[in-house]
Amino acid sequence: MRALEAELARERRTSRALQEVATALGATGELDTLLPLILERLTELVDAERATLHLVDETGSALVRLPDDADATEVVRVELGRGIVGHVAQTGQTLRLARAAEDPRFDPSLDAPPGYHTKSLLAAPLKTYRGQTIGVVQVLNKRGSRAFTSDDEALVATFSAQATVAIELARSLLAQMAKNRELLAATSELERRLADQRLLLELERTSAQAATLEELLLPVLVKLAVAVDASGAGVVLADEESGDLIQYVVDRAHPEHLARHGIKAGEGVLVAAMAAAEPLLVTEVRRDPRWHERAEGRIPFAFDVLLALRLGDVEEPIGAFGIYFSDLEWQSAEPRHPEAGLVPLMGASLTTLVRLFWAGKQRERGERLGAIGKLLSQVIHDFKTPMTVISGYLGLLEEEPSAAQRHEYVEEALKQIEVLASMQREVLEFARGEKRLFVRRVLVGKFLGELKRDLGLEQSGAPVELHMDVDAKLEARFDEARMARALHNLARNAVEAMGERGGELTLRARGATEALIFEVSDTGPGIPPELEGRLFQPFATLGKTDGSGLGLAIVKKIVEEHGGRIEVRSSPAGTTFELWLPQVRRVPRAAPRSAVARGAEPRATSAKVSS
Repeated sequence: MRALEAELARERRTSRALQEVATALGATGELDTLLPLILERLTELVDAERATLHLVDETGSALVRLPDDADATEVVRVELGRGIVGHVAQTGQTLRLARAAEDPRFDPSLDAPPGYHTKSLLAAPLKTYRGQTIGVVQVLNKRGSRAFTSDDEALVATFSAQATVAIELARSLLAQMAKNRELLAATSELERRLADQRLLLELERTSAQAATLEELLLPVLVKLAVAVDASGAGVVLADEESGDLIQYVVDRAHPEHLARHGIKAGEGVLVAAMAAAEPLLVTEVRRDPRWHERAEGRIPFAFDVLLALRLGDVEEPIGAFGIYFSDLEWQSAEPRHPEAGLVPLMGASLTTLVRLFWAGKQRERGERLGAIGKLLSQVIHDFKTPMTVISGYLGLLEEEPSAAQRHEYVEEALKQIEVLASMQREVLEFARGEKRLFVRRVLVGKFLGELKRDLGLEQSGAPVELHMDVDAKLEARFDEARMARALHNLARNAVEAMGERGGELTLRARGATEALIFEVSDTGPGIPPELEGRLFQPFATLGKTDGSGLGLAIVKKIVEEHGGRIEVRSSPAGTTFELWLPQVRRVPRAAPRSAVARGAEPRATSAKVSS
């Protein structure tokens, strides 16, 4: 009866211990909490003096004994096969020894804690459900100098299973937590890099609209200061033309203003950073020997820490940029290690943006100079017309006895001089990047009448009949001087095309729906096939001894400046050029008497110019 009661009490203790371990296993996955509890309850149930636990390490070739409350914190490593625990781990078999020290496999340095005398011993493997041994549990010295029993072995096996579950769950949890941490870190890093890339792309889009270096630098420096939570940011660059050093600084609190001032070589931390292989971090900037009043002293806000990085290569720096922090801002700033993170990306991006801006400006200057050269060629080409007209009027002036008529000739010559001055202004305006049309209301009949008179002087001696066909009531809006140049070029080409045998040259103007159409027709042999397809290309000419090939290119340019177009009809019987100018209004009113009096013919007229 007593034996049964003792057995029942033992079963109850075992049940309570297993329930306590199961409860702890469900509440926590921490091995530091579970394993000592398992060993403590196991020691109580088998009435042992103490218990130890060894786990197979990551390599699978050794055991590591975990420290317990009664042991030192020193970790003991045991090779598989050495000692009782090494043997059990290697074979996967439980050992129960009444006199452990007499067993040849016993190793006192491994199978007994330091300073402890092992008598009896029970060692059982910790096996997963796949049969893999992950450790060994030992209970030492059955109290009362007794040996461990088969019941003790069964209890140890039960608790070993609990310990295995706890270890597997804890390892799985730790592995999952480690993966989660890695995933969170990777996600955070990816989000940061995406934010950095979005910032860099935004800067590239913003800089693409910049017309000046200041417009380029202002958004870049503001966004950099905001991105790293600094008081401000600045950059030192060598002026593209003079080579002088210029410092640009923006205050984060006033992002609409970019301060700009010149400095000299050797002045300030940013200039020093231009020659430095590594970023410069100055934490007490006013005490630093590189501080300079003309550089850092002009910065319009207070700061304590300066991080400066070179722009460009060590061999070919283009400048340096700096980020300015207060002490408080620097304590929480991201760029604690300036060689990593957003700051070097911004430096590389800023270097690229500045170089692209400079390259674009150089290309623009080259294109502008090339265009100026082309424009000068066109102007020189068109100089022939007003110079010929002036020469004609001077010839008439010399022979004219009437003072009133001479005065009129002088007025007409002065008009041609004004045409030359207009050409000069056109070149200067283009060189300054300006492009203006002086569009105004023009009486088309008067305009063509004056053009016809000038052509008569220019073509004096050529066997060409000049005709004009225009409605005297027609008005239009265009640049009178430029259109006169275009029509002069067409007329001159027509006269040259008809050659020595001569022919008829007709100037027409008519109104269409929201358009004015000028026509220049000749009775020449038509356009040579060799010029088809490249008629309006610069320097396209055929058979002319003194032609430049610019006349039609100039005509096309002038018409396109007005938003118009050119149409050409050609056959062996002659050629007609039509110039379409948009937004022309037809006003039904009588032509001014003064215009008619000065030769603006109201109806189709003809004039013969013969040798």
